[in-house]
Amino acid sequence: MSGPSFKRRRVEVAVVSDVHLGTYGCHATELLRYLKSIRPRVLVLNGDIIDIWQFSKSYWPAAHMRVVRHLAGLAAKGVRIHYLTGNHDELLRKFAGTRLGALRIDNKLVLDLPHGKTWLFHGDVFDVTMRHSRWLARLGAHGYDLLILLNRLVNWGLLKLGRPRVALSKAVKDRVKSAVNLVSDFEQTAADIAADRGYRYVACGHIHCPEIRPVATAQGEVVYLNSGDWVENLTALEYTAEAGWSLYRYATDPRMQQPEPTTPAPDEADTAADTPVAALLADLLLEMNGKPAPEPQ
Repeated sequence: MSGPSFKRRRVEVAVVSDVHLGTYGCHATELLRYLKSIRPRVLVLNGDIIDIWQFSKSYWPAAHMRVVRHLAGLAAKGVRIHYLTGNHDELLRKFAGTRLGALRIDNKLVLDLPHGKTWLFHGDVFDVTMRHSRWLARLGAHGYDLLILLNRLVNWGLLKLGRPRVALSKAVKDRVKSAVNLVSDFEQTAADIAADRGYRYVACGHIHCPEIRPVATAQGEVVYLNSGDWVENLTALEYTAEAGWSLYRYATDPRMQQPEPTTPAPDEADTAADTPVAALLADLLLEMNGKPAPEPQ
């Protein structure tokens, strides 16, 4: 889809996390449709956007590059983009504080919004597996990616038989994460620390469980937010001054359920996705700085 056939929704803040570009489970096409359907003033990429853990030169589809290109285009247009590092893109943590045009890389962020201060960070710091068994977490990530492939094969067979789809990966991930949460108490820990620091809201990603719910703490109530992911749930957080924070679900957005054009006209981002990588990266750097790319020789 080269662009939405409807008016873009204006949102003050949009938060997307756990995209895992570069993996088989990433729904890059759906994410791009969503990003093209909104007009955010601030876009927060809350960790695990590019999966550096599982990055492979042999798997980087054009759809994944179109997402990167679109993000660069938003930065060039002045949309403030905050890239908050996660565990799968932790190599970027050494660049925390770096600004490239309208894009800034950080480990955490505080937004002072009309409804209250919101503390945003990826959340892997509260994960017991991440803190004490990093090698096990990496092994689990590779096994999870294989499960995604198996799930797609099973659903292909079920589709041929006229049977409903199943979500093996989500069922397994939910069971594993529920067990981890019993030990680490991820949500409560995040809320407790946010309350101690005087924040009204705390927004995380990491556990692929989209959520908005109040959490009681010794310092008072804090609203816990989780943006979910773009592997299983296809969700995001959105903020407007009128409604406050809300949870966006791709599956329940009627505009996203409309069929895509059968022969969409390619736009500049689509064409650029097939550009040689070296030239494309040079263009992206120029775009993020708000400078026009040089004409090809």
